[in-house]
Amino acid sequence: MSEKEGKRKSKTVEKVSPKEIADRIKKTADSIATQINKQEDPEFITMQRGKSNVVWDEKKGYLGLGEKEITRTFLNIAHARKFMQTSMIMAKTREYLEHNKTASIREIYYELKHTVADTKENTFEGQDESDPIIVDLEHSVDTIREKLNLHANPKGTLYGDITLLDRMHHNDKFNAAKLGRGGWSIMSRVEPEEIEIVDSNAEYLLVCETEAIFERLIEEGYPKANKCILIGTGGQAARGARRLIHRVHNELDLPTIVFTDGDPYGWYIYSVIKQGSMALAAHSEFMSVPDAKYVGMTIDDVKEYKLEAVTERMSEGDIKRAKEMMAYPWFQNKEWQSQLQKALDQKIRIEQQALANKRLDFVATKYLPEKIKNKIFLP
Repeated sequence: MSEKEGKRKSKTVEKVSPKEIADRIKKTADSIATQINKQEDPEFITMQRGKSNVVWDEKKGYLGLGEKEITRTFLNIAHARKFMQTSMIMAKTREYLEHNKTASIREIYYELKHTVADTKENTFEGQDESDPIIVDLEHSVDTIREKLNLHANPKGTLYGDITLLDRMHHNDKFNAAKLGRGGWSIMSRVEPEEIEIVDSNAEYLLVCETEAIFERLIEEGYPKANKCILIGTGGQAARGARRLIHRVHNELDLPTIVFTDGDPYGWYIYSVIKQGSMALAAHSEFMSVPDAKYVGMTIDDVKEYKLEAVTERMSEGDIKRAKEMMAYPWFQNKEWQSQLQKALDQKIRIEQQALANKRLDFVATKYLPEKIKNKIFLP
């Protein structure tokens, strides 16, 4: 057995069964029922969300949720409606788990939306009421939405020499390099019990922000020539894409390299893949890749590759985001402080596709191969 194979087998992933998640929900429901039977004010406890309860774990290298809790009680008139909504979502997600059904977060909203009998009161006025309740339940039973058999709209594409087994669809086994140039559309739920990562001969994973660059690299034969797997996120990576990036990195023991536009929003996309996001800080352990490296674009590339004529001016939003990022603890290293300061000083941004100014295949035949070979990365 090779060293790489040994590492692969030693990796573990979260494999909590649907039954166990359903049991956690039942335990919470039983506790509420017990309180009611004792004529006590029933309560539902979840984690407080928001910036004030997000912590930066420097040792682990990702964002996490703090220990602040919120308690919702039924007899508190300010809580009663949410308590009712929470009970409904708990019951419905447990039903999904017990019957091996999945639903989109839009579907569960519509399935539960109705007017309470003999009243003019609706259970939900809009999805903006049901979505936060789902997050409350995630935190309350210590899981992720995907393990509640819920999902959002999928986004992202996978291409390259990686073989997957779709356990939920007739145990189909397929290689993502043999699905045409379009690759495999990443589903919103890619948990191990549904999608098994069987094998890969790739040497690294390259994550691209834009679909245009993703398609350019495939057209130029980059994945095969450089023995890599490509994931295109189409902007900020969706949950399914982030989960798959995490799994590929850990289960295949592959270096993960991220390639975005050279601007604060692109750099933030990288940081979300690497350290997690404030909105999903509780799930960073299962979605982040603290070992990820950044290959470009950078402000230094403008001079290095003579791209001065194809830069863009930073918007006010870019400038505001850059200043915010300079204060984030996870950007407190000299490399990123330098990039952010250069962007602010020069008020410029550079897109991935600006490399086409050299020639169409420049990104695939020179920029990426040379940078990756020479490990010209940002941390």
